[in-house]
Amino acid sequence: MTDNRLQNGWDAGRAATLTEAEKLLYRSNLLGSDKRITNYGGGNTSAKVMETDPLTGEQVEVLWVKGSGGDVGSIRMDGFATLYMDKLRALKDVYRGPDHEDEMVGYLPHCTFNLNPRAASIDTPLHAYVPFKHVDHMHPDAIIAIAAARDSRALTQTIFGDEIGWLPWRRPGYELGLWLSDFCAKNPQAKGVVLESHGLFTWADDAQECYALTLQIIQQAMDWFAAETTGKSAFGGAVHQPLDGDARRTTAARLMPVIRGLVSGDHHMVGHFDDSAAVLEFVNARDMPDLAALGTSCPDHFLRTKIRPLVVAFDPAENDLDGVIANLPEQVAAYRKDYATYYDRCKHDNSPPLRDPNPVIFLVPGVGMISFAKDKATARISSEFYVNAINVMRGASSVSTYVGLPEQEAFDIEYWLLEEAKLQRMPKPKSLAGRVALVTGGAGGIGTATADRYLREGACVMLADIDADALERTRDVLAGQYGADVVRTQIMDVTDEDAVAAAYAAMAVEFGGVDILVSNAGIASSAPVEETSLALWNRNMDILSTGYFLVSREAFRAMRVQGMGGAIVFVASKNGLAASPNASAYCTAKAAEIHLARCLALEGAEAGIRVNVVNPDAVLRGSKIWSGEWLDQRASTYGTDKGGLEEMYRQRSMLKRSVLPEDIAEAAYFLASDLSSKSTGNILNVDAGNVQAFTR
Repeated sequence: MTDNRLQNGWDAGRAATLTEAEKLLYRSNLLGSDKRITNYGGGNTSAKVMETDPLTGEQVEVLWVKGSGGDVGSIRMDGFATLYMDKLRALKDVYRGPDHEDEMVGYLPHCTFNLNPRAASIDTPLHAYVPFKHVDHMHPDAIIAIAAARDSRALTQTIFGDEIGWLPWRRPGYELGLWLSDFCAKNPQAKGVVLESHGLFTWADDAQECYALTLQIIQQAMDWFAAETTGKSAFGGAVHQPLDGDARRTTAARLMPVIRGLVSGDHHMVGHFDDSAAVLEFVNARDMPDLAALGTSCPDHFLRTKIRPLVVAFDPAENDLDGVIANLPEQVAAYRKDYATYYDRCKHDNSPPLRDPNPVIFLVPGVGMISFAKDKATARISSEFYVNAINVMRGASSVSTYVGLPEQEAFDIEYWLLEEAKLQRMPKPKSLAGRVALVTGGAGGIGTATADRYLREGACVMLADIDADALERTRDVLAGQYGADVVRTQIMDVTDEDAVAAAYAAMAVEFGGVDILVSNAGIASSAPVEETSLALWNRNMDILSTGYFLVSREAFRAMRVQGMGGAIVFVASKNGLAASPNASAYCTAKAAEIHLARCLALEGAEAGIRVNVVNPDAVLRGSKIWSGEWLDQRASTYGTDKGGLEEMYRQRSMLKRSVLPEDIAEAAYFLASDLSSKSTGNILNVDAGNVQAFTR
C-alpha cells in the first residue's frame, strides 16, 4: 500500500520503568500515532494485569481495556475500563444466546474493578476471552483491504499462512467474543485473526511482543499489496484530469457554501475539504462511481461517513460550475430520498427514528472530497475515514473484488440500539456549535476576546488582521486552548476588495461558509480639524467606513448563497453617537458605520441576516489602537498622562467602571447568538454609562 515502512517506536529503557497497565497505555499511544495502523477512535487494546483487590487485599486478574468512545492515540490512563476477569468469565453462565447478546452490555458494569467510572465498550468480550495477556485490535487499511475482498479468507491464508486466522463477518459484541475464544482454542499456533469486513486482532503474553507482532503483521500485508499492485492502474485508471491546485480551491469555495445551505437543516454544519493525492486518484477514476455506490465495508467507516457518499455531477473538462450548482439541490434531494428508502427497507419494529438523511461525503471529480458534520473535527475525521475507505477499495479491487458490507448489516449497526443510546448520552451542543465566524481586527484586544468568547461556545473562527505577527501569536494562543481545528487566520486589509473576497473564499474552503461577521478592524486618530489632513481623513473613512462596507457586502453575498441567515456585528464606538474634541475624522467615520449597519439591517431582514452594533468606549487594555500616537494625543487632549488616562475615563463614566475587551466580547456574543434572534438594527452601548451616547 505504501513504500514507507512502519517504525517500531518501543523504547525498552522507558518501558522498564512502567507498570503493566502503564505499558498498555504506552503501547496504545504508539499504535495510535500512525494512521496506517488504525484510524482515529478505531480499534482498541487491552492487558490482563494482576492487581490488588481493594476489598480483600488479594491479587486478582483485571482486564484493562480501552473504554467506550476513546482513541488509542490520545488515550490516558483514565481512558481504560477495568474489569474483574473472574466476573467476566462468569458472564458466560448468564448468556442466553445470539438473539440476546445486547443485554450482556448491561452486565459489564457489574464486573467493574475499583469503582472505575470509565464505561466498558462493546468490544470488551473480544479481549476478555482471548487467552493471552495482551491483545491489539487495529483497523489498518492494508488489513481491511483483505477483509473487504470477495475472497478474503483465501487472501488471508495466502499472505499469512497459519500464523493469522480468519473469521467471517459478525457484528461486534458478545457472540463475536465467544467466536474468538473458540478460534484460539482450536488454533493454538495462531498469533491473530482477520475479521471479515472489520479488522485485525493480534495477541501475545508480553506487551512489547504484542506491539511488535501487530506492526509485523500490518507491514507484511502492506508489503504484499505493494508487490501485487506494482504497475497496476488503481480503480480502472483515470478518466478525468484534476484541475490545478488554485482552481480546485476556487471550485470548492463556490460549492461548499451551497452544499452547506442544503445539508444544514436543523443544525449548522461545518465543512472540510481534501484534495490529497489519494482522494484525487479516486475521484478521477473510471470505477469511482460504482465503487462509491457499493458503500464502505468497515463499521467505523460508515458510522462516520454514512453508508455511501454523494458523487457531485461535475465534469472538470467542461467546468460548468454554474450548471452544477443549479443542479445540486436536486442531487441532494435525491440522496435524501434514497437514504429514507434505505431506512424504510431495513428498519425493525424497534429501530430508532430516521436520522439526518443528508450526505456526509461529497466526491467531486477533478476537485476532491468535501465533508460536512456538526463540528469541524468531526468533518475532518469523517474525511479521514473516507480516505481509509478509499485505501481499502484500492487494495481490495486491485487483487480481488471489493465488497461493501451488506446493506442490512450496515443498517443494523448504524441504527443499533446500543449506538443510539450512546448518541443520546452525548452532551447538548454549545450555543454556537456549527457556527462559523469571521472577526476582523482579530489580533487586537477586542477581536481576540470576541474570538475567545465564540470559541468557548463551540464556534469556528477565522481571525483576519493586517498585522501578520500579532495574528500568528493570537492564533497560537487560541488554538492551544481550543484546538487547531477551529481556528484559522487570514492576513487581510479591509480596504482591499480582492483581499476581502479571498478571505471569504478561504473561509468557505476551511469551514464551508460563514454565519457571523464581527467587523472590528480599527484605527484611531486625534487632531484638531484645521490640522486634519485629507490623507488622515481618508484613512479613517477607508478603514472604518469603506472597510466595513466591503466585509459586510461579501458577508451578505456568502450568507445569501447559504440561505441560512446570519448575524453581523459592527464594533463601532461611543464616538459614533457622541461628539468628541479633536477627533472629527474618527467620530464621523464611526457615525457612518452605525448608519451603514441600519441600512444593512433593512436589506438583510428578508434573508434572516441580522445587523447590530456594539458601541464601546475607552477600551484601553489589549487594544492596539490605544498605543503610540493615539494614546499620546488623547492624553494631551484631556490634559493628563498615559497612566492617568484610564482612570480619567473610568471617573467620566456614569458607573465609574473600566470597560474591558471581555465586556465588548460578551455584547458581541449576545448579538451573534440566538439569544438576540429577534433583534436587528440595534445599538448596544458598552461604555459604563455616557449620557451623550444614549440612543434616541
